[in-house]
Amino acid sequence: MRSADTEFVGGPLDGRVLPIGLTLLGSVPKIYRVPVPAHGDAPATTLVYRRAELRSEKRRRYWRYEYDPSASA
Repeated sequence: MRSADTEFVGGPLDGRVLPIGLTLLGSVPKIYRVPVPAHGDAPATTLVYRRAELRSEKRRRYWRYEYDPSASA
């Protein structure tokens, strides 16, 4: 399976770059969910990141994930 190093912005994964599996069309999934197990008194939760499209100086398209606190449960 092909993957692309994808940047995360905001939330607990801010500034990290992780390899994300590509869809059949060659892009990363629209939504990336990160399950977080329960720890101590904190319940289990899921972090939600949404795909954002960016363009480089040469107009090449690339993706990054932006944290969506309203969708995280």
